[in-house]
Amino acid sequence: MIVDAAFPPIGSPSAMYAVIATGGKQERVAEGQQVAVELLGVEDGTEVSFPAVLLVDGATVLATPDQLKGVTVTGRVIGESKGPKIDGFIYKRRTNQRRHYGHRQRYTTVEITKIAKG
Repeated sequence: MIVDAAFPPIGSPSAMYAVIATGGKQERVAEGQQVAVELLGVEDGTEVSFPAVLLVDGATVLATPDQLKGVTVTGRVIGESKGPKIDGFIYKRRTNQRRHYGHRQRYTTVEITKIAKG
């Protein structure tokens, strides 16, 4: 069994984490964790809030929209980072059609400061 230090086992008293939605994706986060999300376009040091999709606090799981009304997940923007370089090549045989392209995604690094049940 692999144990992740950022996420204590489910059922332990200190196992509070949330699943947030940002950039069309969902990410599991805990307090104090740094996470790279889609580019937000805000300055460093800005407080941001994310909608919670799920909240686990020990043995308690909040998942319905009615239960998640008071849940807030806030974080502080640390900076920007870049993902890996993607090199692409399109080729069609016998037609002399070739195309090279590249892409490098930019991310915003956010440190999760508070998960509150409200």
